[in-house]
Amino acid sequence: MSIVSAIFYGIIQGLTEFLPVSSSGHLSILQNIFGMENMEETRFAFTVLLHFATLAAVFIVYWKDIIPLIPAFFTMIGKLFHGKFRLSSYTNDEKMVIFVILATLPLVPAMLVKKYVEVLYGYTKIIGLILLFNAAVLFVSDMLSRGHKEIGDVKPRNALVVGLCQMCALLPGLSRSGSTITGGLTQGFSREFAVKFSFILSIPAILGANILEIPELVSNPVPSGDLAAYAAGMLTALLAGIAAMKLLIYISRRTNFRIFSYYCAAVGVIALIFG
Repeated sequence: MSIVSAIFYGIIQGLTEFLPVSSSGHLSILQNIFGMENMEETRFAFTVLLHFATLAAVFIVYWKDIIPLIPAFFTMIGKLFHGKFRLSSYTNDEKMVIFVILATLPLVPAMLVKKYVEVLYGYTKIIGLILLFNAAVLFVSDMLSRGHKEIGDVKPRNALVVGLCQMCALLPGLSRSGSTITGGLTQGFSREFAVKFSFILSIPAILGANILEIPELVSNPVPSGDLAAYAAGMLTALLAGIAAMKLLIYISRRTNFRIFSYYCAAVGVIALIFG
């Protein structure tokens, strides 16, 4: 693999992983229409490493919010063992841990049907239709009244709704970040908290998916001749991921997500025409 190709894939992965435009949809369209290399089949290790690079981007951007969650996880477990089941007994950091766990639970049964959903990756027109649906979801999310819920106001059912939205994002063309942010907005989250919760929620989603791939990664190690290219791709994915998150945080504070709705609609139409 050339360094230029690795950088290109790193940019695509980093930007589309966090912007509400669907990374899986974009990669499938590039492969189906333009005949680009299917990384999951031919460069499996590279795909996994790119995901780890984008995961690192989340830790870099939200480290101040993530570090307190580590001790909060253990204190939360301790309170459960002592029979404290009322939400009011927990600190905000402990509540965040609880809500992330609750929102991640729908992904467990979803993994059972993942291989059937992945069949859709080869059908560009279907991905185009899903991208149009993604555009509609983003457009509608901007029409919702602005919520004001922060972590202290969130209820378990709110987190579960966001988790169900994340589960739906297994479909290629339906953005994980767009779905979870919209899910949060429907539950009355403030725009900034909806974005933060979406990104922190991506940690167990990305980590869990890639931990399952470790056995295959061990049997398909990085080719020694591609070390420089892989490193360049990972660094690019990391930087692009940070830029994408910073951009979305800025947009959540200043304006709306409608520009991403228009973009997804345009890409969806292209997929329908040329698929």
